[in-house]
Amino acid sequence: VQLQASGGGLVQAGGSMRLSCSASQDTASIYSMNWFRQPPGTEREFVAAFNLVVGSTYYAESVKGRFTISRGNAKNTVYLQMNNLNPDDTAVYYCAANRHILTSSPNDYDIWGQGTLVTVSS
Repeated sequence: VQLQASGGGLVQAGGSMRLSCSASQDTASIYSMNWFRQPPGTEREFVAAFNLVVGSTYYAESVKGRFTISRGNAKNTVYLQMNNLNPDDTAVYYCAANRHILTSSPNDYDIWGQGTLVTVSS
């Protein structure tokens, strides 16, 4: 499975943006799809997770109430809707998948898309 992330760009503080992560094949063999981000000069951090088996979602405290992770009708795409963005959300955003588990650690994920840069101006 290969992942393709898209949708990044420049947005003003308070604005919204939607990221997409498309899998190259049916996601039936995938257990979870996550979004992580890596702000400049820092380590990669968890943003949101989607359990593809039961449809449950999980969020980092820093984005809870502002970001929504969802699955598209095509089933092979996961979205990250980001609202009320602030400059602290500036980062390269990555989607990742795991066939067996769902965790918040990027070290547990072995299928990664390329990053997409989100820049939030103040």
